[in-house]
Amino acid sequence: MAKKLAVIGAGLMGSGIAQVSAQAGWDVVLRDVTDEALRRGTDGIRASYDKFVSKGKLEAEEAERALGRITTTTDLDAAADADVVVEAVFEKVEVKREIFRALDELVKDDTILASNTSAIPITKIAAATRRPERVVGTHFFSPVPMMGLCELVRGHKTSDETLAAAREFAEGVGKTCIVVNRDVAGFVTTRLISALVVEAAKLYESGVATAEDIDTACKLGFGHAMGPLATADLTGVDILLHATDNIYTESQDEKFAPPEIMRRMVDAGDNGRKSGEGFYRY
Repeated sequence: MAKKLAVIGAGLMGSGIAQVSAQAGWDVVLRDVTDEALRRGTDGIRASYDKFVSKGKLEAEEAERALGRITTTTDLDAAADADVVVEAVFEKVEVKREIFRALDELVKDDTILASNTSAIPITKIAAATRRPERVVGTHFFSPVPMMGLCELVRGHKTSDETLAAAREFAEGVGKTCIVVNRDVAGFVTTRLISALVVEAAKLYESGVATAEDIDTACKLGFGHAMGPLATADLTGVDILLHATDNIYTESQDEKFAPPEIMRRMVDAGDNGRKSGEGFYRY
């Protein structure tokens, strides 16, 4: 019998997690608060499957079967019989805690409750439940169907059994896992990219070098596939500002204090690729 996954949030991350999981044989229920959000999510999944089919990386029948495993709903109660729940909503601790509090009342005793957060300590989210030992971080990367990494985060009370089940799930949908053993804000990957983006933005802001030259230095000097400022534009300057703010608030480490240029860009709506302008024009 196929295992059941509930994904809470049908945005870019949630729909991507639903897509790879359905392809791996999970029955997936994708939940969001509006039908419009669910429609956008499933349209994105269908378009992504079509792209894989056109490139010969997926059989058309396989794509159809995977799509058939995904159902959508605006009702959180649909998560009640899930074996694993992955929350992938906006990076606001209050929103996440509210969802986990509700899920705690709904789901089975042995359900794994996972958060796709990239910067918020798992312990803060888990504390909203009566089962913090069953809560774990599963930080996937965007775009989920293309990116091979999943960062598993152990909260202060996450059990070995929960961590092992999360690893089995993530590896089962085709990801390579790293484990964050201590629940620091930003974990490993967001701390690394945030420190690099903050320093790159400061160099750009103070006129030391152009965005292009800073990114070229990282690509050719360090072998990075993409420079930090282009990465900020791809991820969303607003998303990275929020992440660096979270880490700085938790750690009070000055290297994570976002420079003024990032705040002004977000104020102006220059959030990167999605808005047409960030550190670059699109």
